[in-house]
Amino acid sequence: MKKNNDIYLSQSDKIFLSVVIPAYNEEANLKRGVLDSVYEYLKQKKFKWEVIVANDASKDNTAKIIGSYQKKYNGIKLLTQPINLGKGGNVISGMREAKGKYVLFTDMDQSTPIDQFDKFMPMFEKGYDIVIGSRSGRAGQSFIRKIITFGLIVLRNVVLRLPYKDTQCGFKAFRGDKVEEIFSRMKIFGKKPRSGKGSVTAGFDLEMLYIARKLKLKVAEVPVEWYEYGVRNEKNPIRDSWEGLVDLLKIRINAIRGEYKIR
Repeated sequence: MKKNNDIYLSQSDKIFLSVVIPAYNEEANLKRGVLDSVYEYLKQKKFKWEVIVANDASKDNTAKIIGSYQKKYNGIKLLTQPINLGKGGNVISGMREAKGKYVLFTDMDQSTPIDQFDKFMPMFEKGYDIVIGSRSGRAGQSFIRKIITFGLIVLRNVVLRLPYKDTQCGFKAFRGDKVEEIFSRMKIFGKKPRSGKGSVTAGFDLEMLYIARKLKLKVAEVPVEWYEYGVRNEKNPIRDSWEGLVDLLKIRINAIRGEYKIR
């Protein structure tokens, strides 16, 4: 069996890992040094990498700060949207820009630290196409959000047959050759801008994983660390969950209409 370093070194002429980080008014997180931690992790790896920061028309100094990081560190790219797409559309744009053999998207606040990607590689080596993080404990999560999360688990299992403990963790990785197959087929978030000021409803992840199921891709769920840092662009959890429920029903309606039929 090959060691990880042998696998990485064999990819030295190409980008091995693309890290896509959506950003909307992330000045506070950037000043906390999140990109420094991402860089410190990646610079120790013996493979070629890129970090794509997808800036969703931020109104603060996000773009300026990322620009300073581009001068400081090689491998960081800035993709700026001309209008606010909402997190779903912004992530899709970043993912479709990625060139890596593997593509990871992760939240700017690094609630799940980037070093958790080390847990994903064994799953890819076993032949999985997608590896998703599953948050255990959810330290810092409010009681009402825990109740809402439980309700969504039941609904997504019954309505969409997605048998995962945690579909909403903002830490997911894909084989690069599967990215276009999935994200080009997204209907709810991929066809037109959905302004959301950095927030994202459950529907984005559900549609993505539902399409993966229709494509018969192999998905592994791996426990990851998760921390609530409190510097997050979130909407009201009740409203956010209601929009997620509406999107779930839209996915089901699209499925009944044959919108996700694989030809």
